[in-house]
Amino acid sequence: MTTMTQPEFSSRPISRAASVIHWLVVLEVCWVLASLPGLLLLLLLLPVASNIPLMALALIPLGPATGAALYAWRAFGEDADPEPARHFLRGYRRCVWDVLRWWVPTLAALTLLGINLTNLDAVTGPPAVRTLLGAVSAAVGLGLLVASGHAVVISSLYNLRTRDVARLSIYYLTAKPMASIGVAVLVAIVAGAALGVSDWLPVLAAAPLIWLLLRGERPVRDHLEENFING
Repeated sequence: MTTMTQPEFSSRPISRAASVIHWLVVLEVCWVLASLPGLLLLLLLLPVASNIPLMALALIPLGPATGAALYAWRAFGEDADPEPARHFLRGYRRCVWDVLRWWVPTLAALTLLGINLTNLDAVTGPPAVRTLLGAVSAAVGLGLLVASGHAVVISSLYNLRTRDVARLSIYYLTAKPMASIGVAVLVAIVAGAALGVSDWLPVLAAAPLIWLLLRGERPVRDHLEENFING
């Protein structure tokens, strides 16, 4: 009796682990394929200030790809469907334009901030002025990135107007500080991995990073569903 039930008992965590690995691999491949035009352009660009606008252009496909992966990861938590690619494609079709409507203007704003940061030496006046301008630009850029983390979750999982997505993503910057801190930590991880190890490490770890984003946005999702969706 024991010898018959033991394999059945031990197979459960193994099966669960295999399912997680399967989803990680498939969603990583799906994300890379959906982002491929931008990734190829990034591969050709040198990391110099003059290429900042082209880098922003290359990042455009990454927004909808991330939204589709978020949509698929939510499905992983809600059912046992072993077809992550199907959920990814469904999510991409659903959210591609909703994400692009705010992602493209956000990248334009980040481009301007990046150009300002790389040209601080051209600012006339005392060094304190340049330091202040740099700090303000960096703070605004980080705020935009954190708000984008909220926005990509909201626009990927819920049917809301673009202006409502923008308002809510800004609102949650302070309304849900732990979620905002979580997004900021992910931004720091991505930046640290890209600058300290390899530009391609965040690309290869996209699927687990997006899963972490979805998990960290649980307070935002709960509040949104309670106050703006179901209510």
